Amino acid sequence: MNTTMTTTNAELGRYRLMFLLAAAYDLALGVAFLLFWEPIFEAIGMPAPSHQSYVHLSAIFVAVQGFSYLLVWQDPLANLGIAKVGVAYKASYTLLAVYYLAIGQIPSMFYAWFGLFDFFWLIGFVLFLRWAGSRAGRS
Repeated sequence: MNTTMTTTNAELGRYRLMFLLAAAYDLALGVAFLLFWEPIFEAIGMPAPSHQSYVHLSAIFVAVQGFSYLLVWQDPLANLGIAKVGVAYKASYTLLAVYYLAIGQIPSMFYAWFGLFDFFWLIGFVLFLRWAGSRAGRS
């Protein structure tokens, strides 16, 4: 096996691990807020919304994102479209969290932390897409 192929396999393995971790993170976060939103809100000192549906609708969306990253983990190069949508998700949440933090209306600092975590996922997803694009250019 040549060194280029070994390097490519190692890089692909690292990106696969990243998508597996992203899947676990979003699945855990979504399921936690779906099932345990009341104690979570209490723990972070945030008042509960007037309807639990506000939390459930967001939580299930995050959990489904996690599921989508499992699809990328299984076959990253065949699921580039999902990775691109992941960039949009992560960029959107990060930018909204920064905006609400900047205007002093973020409901809890935990949401700012989630924005920071999503920023790191965003960087990883973009690096993966750049790597995959450069790999396709060599084919």
